[in-house]
Amino acid sequence: MLRIGYLRLQDLGDGDAAVLHELGCHVVCAEESPDGGPQPVLASIVEFIGDGDQLVAPNLAHLGQDARSMLELIERLDRRGASLLAAAPRVASAGEEGRTLRAVLQALAALEPAEPTDPVRRNGRAPAHEIRALQQAGVGPVEIARRLGVSRMTVWRKLRAPDA
Repeated sequence: MLRIGYLRLQDLGDGDAAVLHELGCHVVCAEESPDGGPQPVLASIVEFIGDGDQLVAPNLAHLGQDARSMLELIERLDRRGASLLAAAPRVASAGEEGRTLRAVLQALAALEPAEPTDPVRRNGRAPAHEIRALQQAGVGPVEIARRLGVSRMTVWRKLRAPDA
């Protein structure tokens, strides 16, 4: 079994790296990732990790900003035949403890606000370049509004704007 340690530098606490070595990590990977930002090192670890291997983190905060992202990570590890171990609090994704961890994360995820499907349209607006591209492709304003999930008035305003 290979144990791979993972640290996110902005969440790094005193002795976190030492804890990973004490837990028997063969490799420790670290990255700087802004809060809520992509974690390419973590993604590459998950792509590399194999059956029976274990991803180890000092605590759950290193693995994601919300319960949904942590649940997704655990599911991806399960599909690869791997597991997760967090040192503080000491929790694992395998066995009875794993079922408890999943239940807690699912309960927390249910309390989190739903993420918009498209971060560009969090405020109900669509970028003008998307509207113009659809119009140039021969799509009418009503259909553009339906496809982009915005009002017809938004489409008309963007099409009439001076930069259009």
